[in-house]
Amino acid sequence: MEIRYSPKFKRQYKKLPEDIKTRAEKMEAVFRKNPFDPRLKTHKLHVSQDGFMSFSVDYSYRTSLSFIMPTQLFFTKSEPTTFTSDFSGK
Repeated sequence: MEIRYSPKFKRQYKKLPEDIKTRAEKMEAVFRKNPFDPRLKTHKLHVSQDGFMSFSVDYSYRTSLSFIMPTQLFFTKSEPTTFTSDFSGK
């Protein structure tokens, strides 16, 4: 499987703490063997980001990606996970 890295991914990756970089490299190795390994929690992103998926690096960080072809991926972002909700509480 070929993985390409977007310029944004590379910039964000450089800014990650060292322990997260190490964890990200371990999770990428798992991803290369099986993109849907349960440890990754791979999932599709919301409709507004149609065609994009994400996998967990740890509880606080994720890597976003897009399949170019069945054997080619494009890692687009490496960022802290943010939780948003449309729940108004009413």
